[in-house]
Amino acid sequence: MGGSCYQELLDAEARAEADRRRPLRLLLIFLAVFFALQYGWEMSRGSALERLVIHDLTATPAAWLIDWIWPESGVLAVDHRLVSSQGRLNILNGCEGLETLFLLTAAFIAYPFRWPTRLLGLGLGTLLVFALNQGRIVALWYAFIHDRALFGVLHGVVLPLALVACCLVFFLAFLARHEPGPA
Repeated sequence: MGGSCYQELLDAEARAEADRRRPLRLLLIFLAVFFALQYGWEMSRGSALERLVIHDLTATPAAWLIDWIWPESGVLAVDHRLVSSQGRLNILNGCEGLETLFLLTAAFIAYPFRWPTRLLGLGLGTLLVFALNQGRIVALWYAFIHDRALFGVLHGVVLPLALVACCLVFFLAFLARHEPGPA
């Protein structure tokens, strides 16, 4: 009986030690995934993938959305620009929302969700980042046309932080509804 209590104590201590190491493991996985994704995207500069993401998946839907909201603006997506008689707004590498998506992806990969749950979170998170980024570009277009000082504040600080904050809230809400998988 004494050996059983001692073994339970050893097992409890081993579990406690594993729990203490878990945050460091999660952080290391998170950082490795984020930096690998960021590096891969950086290596795609000037490629067909960059054109697909920036022109086809970012600028073109944003131009459509702006024209739907303000039909008089006549915005077209030309390469990496939103162009109208009112002005031209560049959408460059960094404006497509991928850094935010990479943060969210790294969080879903690092956290020990079961794979179907992880894939669900990644899918919903991708849709969320896309929608938020399209809203960000529409807001930036409006500020660009109407108030350049507001554009600078929105572009440089407010909207990037808002995207990250919304994704954090999404991840925490998702975490609260889904159990982690086996460690």
